[in-house]
Amino acid sequence: MSQPQQRSKDKPTRPMRGGFQGMGYFEKAQDFKGTMKKLYQYVKPYMGKVLFSGLMSVLASLLTVLAPWLLGLMISEVALAFQESRELLPIDIIFGFQLELLNMSVLVILLYSLAGFLSYYQAYLLIGMTQDVTYQMRQQIAIKLNRLPLSYFDSQSFGDVLGRSTNDVETISQTLNQSLSEVFRAITLLLGVMIIMFILNWILALVVLSTTILSFYVARIFVKLSQKFFRKQAKATGDMSGHVEEMFNGHRIVKVFNYQEQALKEFDSINEDIYTTTFYSQFISGIMFPMQFFIGNLGFILIAGVGALLVVNGSIQVGLIQTFLTYTRQINQPIQSLGSIASVLQSTAAAAERIFDLLDAENEPEDDVEVNHIRDFKGHVVFDNVHFSYVEGTEVIKGFSADIKPGQMVAIVGPTGAGKTTMVNLLMRFYDIQQGKISIDGVDIKTMSRKELRSLFGMVLQDTWLFEGTIYENLLYGSESSSEEEVIHASKLAQSHHFIESHPGGYQFELSEAGSNISLGQQQLLTISRAMLANRPMLILDEATSSVDTRTEVLIQAAMDKLMNNRTSFVIAHRLSTIKDADVILVMKDGNIVEQGNHQALLDQKGFYYDLYQSQFEHQQPSN
Repeated sequence: MSQPQQRSKDKPTRPMRGGFQGMGYFEKAQDFKGTMKKLYQYVKPYMGKVLFSGLMSVLASLLTVLAPWLLGLMISEVALAFQESRELLPIDIIFGFQLELLNMSVLVILLYSLAGFLSYYQAYLLIGMTQDVTYQMRQQIAIKLNRLPLSYFDSQSFGDVLGRSTNDVETISQTLNQSLSEVFRAITLLLGVMIIMFILNWILALVVLSTTILSFYVARIFVKLSQKFFRKQAKATGDMSGHVEEMFNGHRIVKVFNYQEQALKEFDSINEDIYTTTFYSQFISGIMFPMQFFIGNLGFILIAGVGALLVVNGSIQVGLIQTFLTYTRQINQPIQSLGSIASVLQSTAAAAERIFDLLDAENEPEDDVEVNHIRDFKGHVVFDNVHFSYVEGTEVIKGFSADIKPGQMVAIVGPTGAGKTTMVNLLMRFYDIQQGKISIDGVDIKTMSRKELRSLFGMVLQDTWLFEGTIYENLLYGSESSSEEEVIHASKLAQSHHFIESHPGGYQFELSEAGSNISLGQQQLLTISRAMLANRPMLILDEATSSVDTRTEVLIQAAMDKLMNNRTSFVIAHRLSTIKDADVILVMKDGNIVEQGNHQALLDQKGFYYDLYQSQFEHQQPSN
């Protein structure tokens, strides 16, 4: 075997890309039997169709087994007629037996036609069953994704969840659609051919059986050798996709940090892996088929040689050689199919196991049957000795308490990791607290439905979220009943109307995935417009103006003041200049409030807030 050229000597270490786990790369399932039992529950309602389809596949296989036997009889009849009438020309012999041969020919055609029809109809039934099963599975996944808590998505990569929802379901679909019928067909064909061969002539049957066993072991060896390279090839291909995606999306960062050379080295390393694994996988697979072809031809030679001796001895008729030659070709295919199916089932079990892991994940706790409602909303929010930890034993929020009066603008400030965003997550019940109480207008939020609770808040996050579609559709998200006039009015308040109209089509301008065809500042303006259009009674702003310029920030701040008028608002800010007018500033450190008050009062205390403020604006202080 010639060795592939070594493309690169220095291989930089590459981190695993979680975004591509499970996408085209399968390991064996950890619980094969348990997973297949669960998968059977999806197929169980359709077992009638499956069994009927299997019966038709069996009949089709039996018909294809009988056809070569009839063809052999036809050849034997012609040969026998020629022996009995040596003075006649072959054409005369054929005409002499034309009625019998015509009947047998028609019967062979009918057998093959009926076998084809049965194969088509059983495939039609399985396709319908498969689509029903995968439709149900996708529907369950979609419902499950909406019921999973935020903590699940925090622990899983986007690509991993995407792979379970798409690639893994498609793997199961292909297996159910192809492998089920192939199992019935292959087993029936294998048994049927072997039985009828031994009935016709056990000597020739042993010849075929020996070459078949040899072909099976050769296929098994080469499949086992090539499988690991195919797996590595699939993984390397996923790594390449991840690398290209990272370099494409972050091409500015790559250039800013002069990372082009290192990125190219990483690309070369991955490319080398693809080259090497593809070379070996294709080389080994390429050897397997010529070897099986050689063994198959060897079987033909042995059948012809042994069959000729038997014909000379008068043990068989010449047509039987043709029958066995056809059976030799037929029997190799189910051997190969069953070997492939065994490998496919491992991949299918792995895919199903990943899907069931998703479906079996713990849901967000259900709301109580008897939930409390806020009858007369005012916006009075109280945090009472709140404790919370993402990981048991490691508290993030430690005895947080605050009393926010209706209509107050509350700013939450502090260093990174102080727990600012965590407090918002607790307020929205993305996570539930372990100790303490959070109430709105005297109602414990744990006793409210999550839907009702979250409907009280408009939200603008630091990370904008826009989907592929028109600007108008993005603004209407969550406010589908709003009129066009209301959409435009909200956009004008958020200072986004002008830039929207500057794009071709205005509000009907098509945004690319994640809004990548507009600037970050414009993306944030759209999310602010969306929150204004929602017009919820309370607001949460998490660094809402972090990606806009100073002039636009001033304009948005004025619009926000109008929006937050008479609304309880929570503003997470790192730029302390944006929260000078807050009614209350909660200064957080290590998961607790260390100071609270308005801007001037906190400066006068010359405590932690004063230090934070000075660190941001010390460059503006006159030098001594």
